[in-house]
Amino acid sequence: MPKTRKPRKMARKAIAAEAKAANALAPRRKPQAKVVDAVGQLGDQPELRTVSGLVIATGLLTANRRLVRAGVRMLLAHEIATLAKNLIKRRIDRTRPHSARSHSDRVVKPGRHTAKTMTSFPSGHSAGSVAVARAFGREYPQHQAPAVAAAAVVAALQVPRLNHFPTDVAAGIALGVASEAAADLVMRLGERLEEAATPEAPPRPPPRA
Repeated sequence: MPKTRKPRKMARKAIAAEAKAANALAPRRKPQAKVVDAVGQLGDQPELRTVSGLVIATGLLTANRRLVRAGVRMLLAHEIATLAKNLIKRRIDRTRPHSARSHSDRVVKPGRHTAKTMTSFPSGHSAGSVAVARAFGREYPQHQAPAVAAAAVVAALQVPRLNHFPTDVAAGIALGVASEAAADLVMRLGERLEEAATPEAPPRPPPRA
């Protein structure tokens, strides 16, 4: 067998295997499907923006600057992740598991389709959830582990929902991590600029003898 055929055959088997895994994990009963769908939907854009906004609002109402920063970080990381995944989706075609019927549908390939069923790669729910969770953990490291764990659950549920293949989710998680890192750089730069623009307080006069 020529060397070029072996990698192609292995790739074909891998794609078929993840399609089978997605179908095998899909819940068969309606109550289970509703729970999976409800939890998985928490990674959608409106939900994540709402959570970020509530964190900011709570921080403002309680005069908690740290909480406000956490919310701003969450919102910024989410928007960067959303922008990045949209840029990729506009250049990559992959049919979602619930609609894919052939090997060609399941392959990640260059394309310009904008229909929702054709934009499986990468998982935006995974990217947004991970970015928001890590952003919150920047300000509250003691809560980073449970936040990231919750985001991982939301990301993983995209597979049994048949919205994404496992590789879509993996790519989304990586994109979320990178987006949050970019958001952190922006936040640090903003803080430095703010410090540089803030005039130093005049020295206090020495106390009278």
